[in-house]
Amino acid sequence: MISEQLFSTFLYIWIALAIVIFPILLKIIVPYGRHTSSSWGPKINNRLGWILMEVPVVIVFSWFFFTGDAPKSIPVYIFYGLFMLHYANRIFVFPFKMRSQAKQMPWSIIIMAVFFNFFNGFFNGYWFGTLSPAYNLSWLYDPRFIIGLILFFVGMYINISSDNILFNLRNGDKKGYYIPYGGLFKYISSPNLFGEIIEWTGWALMSWCLPSFSFAIWTMANLIPRAVDHHRWYYHRFTDYPKNRKAIFPKLL
Repeated sequence: MISEQLFSTFLYIWIALAIVIFPILLKIIVPYGRHTSSSWGPKINNRLGWILMEVPVVIVFSWFFFTGDAPKSIPVYIFYGLFMLHYANRIFVFPFKMRSQAKQMPWSIIIMAVFFNFFNGFFNGYWFGTLSPAYNLSWLYDPRFIIGLILFFVGMYINISSDNILFNLRNGDKKGYYIPYGGLFKYISSPNLFGEIIEWTGWALMSWCLPSFSFAIWTMANLIPRAVDHHRWYYHRFTDYPKNRKAIFPKLL
């Protein structure tokens, strides 16, 4: 068993790593999806790669969650259930809606994603499974839980509905890329990523612990640079791209 003090030390290092990586990601373009490049080594089918890099967090989180001896109250099971709800979509739904079946992603990206998902699953699974204090039923009435729960589902709706707008751009025999319209695409280039940030911020708020906030921090460190890359890509590809759109935060960035 890892002591809470040692666990906290590792967790602060993990958060610091996200802060260090954030400006680096702002300067490089991670080569998958529309940014695919052959410069990052051997590649694998995009759909299979997506599944391979997302599955580990489910396994690791679940293992440490259920093998730990911390009390598992209804609020804690809700935290776990919402985490799994998100990843059920990312593993069993999202990859199979991808229409560009010939696309590939580098193995190096998958390996880095597995690295992140392993540690994210460990920190949250070990905390809720072994170290977390008891969340009694009164936590369900705490403003942090209620607001966080609302944010989680609002973020999930924005994320999934925005993904569906992107998928529907290629209905029928359409190929290539098009300018998306509808929903929050009116204001930002990556509402799907914006929704995921809201989602995990809500999850962190409702569970109110450092491991869940570390996940929200890592989500922002990863997705904000990704959205900036998408935004630049749109402007370079389409001369008629809406000039009033921001990258990921309406009217801000």
